[in-house]
Amino acid sequence: MTIPVTKPFLPPQSEYQSYVDGIWQREWLTNHGPLVTRLEDELQKELGVSGLVYVSNGTIALQLAIKALRLKGKVITTAFSYVATTSSLVWEGCEPVMADIDPHSLNIDPRSIERLITEDTTGIMATHVYGNPCDVDAIEKIAGRHNLKVIYDGAHAFGTKVRGKSVFEFGDASTASFHATKLFHTVEGGAVMSSDKATVARVSELRNFGHVSSLAFGEAGINGKNSEFHAAMGLCNLKYIRQILEQRKSLSLYYEERLSKSIQRPRLLSGASFNFAYYPILLQTAKVCERVVERLNQFSIYPRRYFFPALSALPYVLQEASTPISVDAASRVLCLPLYHTLSFEEIDLVARLVNEEAESSS
Repeated sequence: MTIPVTKPFLPPQSEYQSYVDGIWQREWLTNHGPLVTRLEDELQKELGVSGLVYVSNGTIALQLAIKALRLKGKVITTAFSYVATTSSLVWEGCEPVMADIDPHSLNIDPRSIERLITEDTTGIMATHVYGNPCDVDAIEKIAGRHNLKVIYDGAHAFGTKVRGKSVFEFGDASTASFHATKLFHTVEGGAVMSSDKATVARVSELRNFGHVSSLAFGEAGINGKNSEFHAAMGLCNLKYIRQILEQRKSLSLYYEERLSKSIQRPRLLSGASFNFAYYPILLQTAKVCERVVERLNQFSIYPRRYFFPALSALPYVLQEASTPISVDAASRVLCLPLYHTLSFEEIDLVARLVNEEAESSS
């Protein structure tokens, strides 16, 4: 028996095949086909957002958001996220300036953001880490005071809300990843969302090579489109999203019961509804984290040190950032297995091994 950190949710094969049969009949495989259009409409309703553009992946979504908002120069971002948050800025010619994180939520610390703002700062890119929302109110106030654009990397945040409002409705633009490892996926895919119609229109144009019509181009765009086959998987999976979210919640709460109370978990934002995208824990030290991973691996259990290392350590980050909290958290954070078909018995085993190793080190 092998227990990986995650497995993709897969709908009944017959349901996906019915969509594929339709694609075969229409012979329309990509370039804004009817399934892509339908998925955009259904996702917009499901997520409660004003505008949504479906794209090829979550990294392209970030790059399109940066381009659409015309960010340049220095952009303040988090040192605790997946590498794509930083690399997308670098690819678009921006200089990522690393802010530190709040030690309890692991999200970007608004106080750290404010200290780093200079006349060269044009924006803020913050990540809703593990699907737990940032302090969006504080970030919006800072952005307003300094006339900065805000992009939220919501790769993990499908279904998350703040005071009943979709987390994707905050900021000038938000992005999502629909990669196979995410709780909602289209195998590969992503989205850019914004409540500003002009931003949505610009993203839509940019994802299609910059076409403004079939014979005319505006500015330089990119091929950020996605296919009918990917949209078909999304439409299948969207049908089961309530079941997926409830199952992940049930499994996460069971972890909560079985894991030692001495093991630290990230603190959720007040007023937020969490989507249980991941189950992260913070061990006492980096050495304990390494020992827990080694012990679990002995039983063919494969958690993930997600995110490690801190992004301030990347060789292409120019700033000599001081992000001690991010560095510390990255060294001892561990995401435990969590997926739709994980059993309570498997969680019992994972929790017992984690508890034994963690408590023997205390």
